[in-house]
Amino acid sequence: MMRSVELFAGGGGLALGIEQAGFRHIGLVERDHEACETLRANNCVGGKRGWPVYEADVRNIAFDQWAGKTHLLAGGPPCQPFSIAGKHLGNEDGRNMFPEVIRAVRALRPQAILLENVRGLTREAFRPYLDYILLQLRFPTVTAREGEDWMTHRNRLAFSASHGIKLDLEYTVAPPSIMNLVDYGVPQNRHRLVIVALRADLNLDWTWPTPTHSRDALLYDQWVTGDYWKRHGLLQPPLPASLHAAVERLAAASAPNAYPWRTVRDALSGLPEPVDCYEHTTIPNHAGIPGARSYYGHSGSVYDWPAKTLKAGDHGVPGGENMLLREDGSVRYFTVRESARLQTFPDNYVFRASRTEAMRQIGNAVPVAVAELLARHVYRILAQVGSQQVRRRSASVYLQPALLEAIGG
Repeated sequence: MMRSVELFAGGGGLALGIEQAGFRHIGLVERDHEACETLRANNCVGGKRGWPVYEADVRNIAFDQWAGKTHLLAGGPPCQPFSIAGKHLGNEDGRNMFPEVIRAVRALRPQAILLENVRGLTREAFRPYLDYILLQLRFPTVTAREGEDWMTHRNRLAFSASHGIKLDLEYTVAPPSIMNLVDYGVPQNRHRLVIVALRADLNLDWTWPTPTHSRDALLYDQWVTGDYWKRHGLLQPPLPASLHAAVERLAAASAPNAYPWRTVRDALSGLPEPVDCYEHTTIPNHAGIPGARSYYGHSGSVYDWPAKTLKAGDHGVPGGENMLLREDGSVRYFTVRESARLQTFPDNYVFRASRTEAMRQIGNAVPVAVAELLARHVYRILAQVGSQQVRRRSASVYLQPALLEAIGG
């Protein structure tokens, strides 16, 4: 059994997907009490083992307790420092937890690292810091000297890379990928940055999973065969003028070799219409929320297309992205359960928090389906090596004194 440690576990989307991929969690670290309550409430969902939840600030965690036992280190460090919707403080933001990720890598020496974050980290203003993160993952034991700023530290790490220096602990870091998760079965347009690194001594190669779903396949399903509408027991509506050219092209070609993008209607299928202020008697977290209204830029998500990106704001739940736009032009909020479905949580996964906090947990989560997809890919690659490889190896490369001085921490 391969073992995993997750930092910044939040409401558990990544944790559940990793477990469903075959890993056993030996530590889930999260400092938010209500998120920890959600993790504890679901620690048997998807498996027979309880989840070991550590309610603590990651900066106070002694990672040595999991040293030599961890195959996968995973997590989504707080994204607010790099989010387009945030304050754009980046490395200067006290919520930047990437240094703690690197500290965990040094202590645990995992076989693989899986990190998720907002695509805002690839913006021009933050790109130098992203490069710094990737260099630290490659050479985690080349630590910053006392009083050294991050740019100087980055230059020393770049020196190691440019001179082909080999260290006892080194990782092969794949070029980061910006994945639109709708292409992998999530019923939501959601772009996320994913970083994967494999321990270099294992000589393993990472390849990104191939997209499984496509826009063309959805259009074909809706407007060429009409199977989409039949599946939902609906009459096919008139074809929108904006889609005429695309549908004509698809009708003249073979059926796309992919699954259709999943829509809001697909995701919510089988859920009854919620009643405002009343919890459903058998479906957890499915109470209607009154007060939704539409205004410029906040018009909600339509039924027959993937949802807009669900978000979790600093000061509550953003309205427009978390609303449904009905066929008659009216809007209503997605319930917590509906939002969870849009993030591919199963219906037996419950959120032990207020609506605002539950929506924050859901909006910050990695969709379970993509977490499982990525973790299964990691699992298959790591299965190529023996479990004994998780232990620390001895240094096999000796560096010249001048090079040691140039990169040493």
